[in-house]
Amino acid sequence: MRTTKNSRTAVLITGAVATLLALTACAGSSSAAEGAGEVTYPELAESAACVELREQNPDLVGTTQTNALNPHTPGYEVVNPENPDEFMGFDIDLGEAIGDCLGFDVDYLPVGFSELVPTVASGQADWIISNLYATQERAHGGVDFISYSKVFDGILVTTGNPQGITGIDTSLCGTTVALNKGYVEVPLVEAMVPECEAAGLEAPTVSLFDSSADCVQAILAGRADAYINDVNTVRGYVAQHPDDLDTAETVMLDYEIGIGVLQGEHAFRDAVQAALVEIQESGLQTELAGKWSLDENALAEPAVLSVG
Repeated sequence: MRTTKNSRTAVLITGAVATLLALTACAGSSSAAEGAGEVTYPELAESAACVELREQNPDLVGTTQTNALNPHTPGYEVVNPENPDEFMGFDIDLGEAIGDCLGFDVDYLPVGFSELVPTVASGQADWIISNLYATQERAHGGVDFISYSKVFDGILVTTGNPQGITGIDTSLCGTTVALNKGYVEVPLVEAMVPECEAAGLEAPTVSLFDSSADCVQAILAGRADAYINDVNTVRGYVAQHPDDLDTAETVMLDYEIGIGVLQGEHAFRDAVQAALVEIQESGLQTELAGKWSLDENALAEPAVLSVG
């Protein structure tokens, strides 16, 4: 059962992919008050490029495509705190814009972070727009990625950075680092262990949590020294706790954020890629990044990562 613009019925994946949270199902913030088929971005939808894309992809027009998402990243996708029947964030708006361009509606299926790729690979959802870093390892799980944003990580610390952390480097030796389970930052921090040992220093301790909020609480409670995630997310937490938290450093990672689609679904993948090109060229993606206080310079060319 899926959450749609129309039904907004409570949803959780159960069985093999149900690792999750007692969430009620939610609809997109920008579409929740609208009926199926209504357009959120009419100027985009009426552009010559989008009209041509709908003519080239008639099978998508009038359909509903389900977005598997993990709604725990402020700025990108969270449950609307004022309305638990809605999701809100940059990724929600971007998905709605792609749907408007290609003529389909979007509904949502919240899952655990580790279940994002398996949910699409098993056919329970059609795509992923959930601040997911596009990596070869994840692509081997059965999806192709279309990139749309560069990755800049921030390091969250307590005010004054008492441990003197300067990046994902030996300054982490002897510290406790809070990280989200399954995130790419986990192996990056674990890779510091031999370097610390070679320098005669204690290895960093990795403390894993299910959500960003739990990681931040670990720092506020003194149970962790640092938390590493997307820099926009980190800055958001600093803004929420200006007297207690600070940003130690910004690190550019060799990844891009991508939309995941089922491997082999080339027509859908290529249509999404073409819609993204139009959205970027129209300036809408930059506008949405500004709306959600994300880095407007992080735009990435919509390239395809495929291992299939």
